[in-house]
Amino acid sequence: MGTRSGLAYEAIGSGYASLRRAEPTWEQAVRQALAGAVSVVNIGAGSGSYEPADQSVVAVEPSTVMIDQRPPGSAPSLRAVAEHLPFGPRSFDAALAVLTVHHWTDPVAGLEEMRRVARRQVVVTWDPTLFAENFWFARDYLAEALERETTLATLRITTQVLGPDSRVLVLPVPARCQDGFFAAYWRRPEAYLDPAVRAAISGIALLPDVVVKRAVAKLANDLESGRWQATYTDLLARESLDVGYRMVVHDAKAT
Repeated sequence: MGTRSGLAYEAIGSGYASLRRAEPTWEQAVRQALAGAVSVVNIGAGSGSYEPADQSVVAVEPSTVMIDQRPPGSAPSLRAVAEHLPFGPRSFDAALAVLTVHHWTDPVAGLEEMRRVARRQVVVTWDPTLFAENFWFARDYLAEALERETTLATLRITTQVLGPDSRVLVLPVPARCQDGFFAAYWRRPEAYLDPAVRAAISGIALLPDVVVKRAVAKLANDLESGRWQATYTDLLARESLDVGYRMVVHDAKAT
């Protein structure tokens, strides 16, 4: 769902339509956040996950690979970037951005554009501190992913730009999450051994291959030996986990 000139997703985005499907619990949260909006612009729209079917939607996506995966009958799309939206002020009731801000070349400019073109902004992002504390794969196997996060725009930048009056809502990750983002498989560790799964997770796919292979080899060994199961026994009984994912909602009418 990234918009960083579309370049990264021309290379790694080919499996998004099948692996990055909307998680129903998150989709419901997005629908509630967009309630009452007649027109919506979906920025960094990717293959169309989380776009409401009962509202007028325009999708903005720079990657042709992602646009080509949009299903028949989905909202009209145009190639553009978040930092330069080709719309006038308040052209939409709401602007939506799901797990994309961290890919923008200039996140501050993109978020300000969201405020310019829409009365309401709905952004799905994450808290890197909670992500580092609660997500075992990044914390214990792929620390390089956490190091990369220090360069990304996530929850702090989003709330700073949208405003202190923004609402921040927790998005727990179900054990059988249908959207294959980075921490979606927290209770299904074997999924991270699958190259196709990893290719649809930018936080993994954009790391050096040697780093990822080392982490995957360690995980494979721990799963085979039973060390993973013994270490993370508490996770196996959980049905959801707070890994730091958050939805930020800002409404200009409240200011």
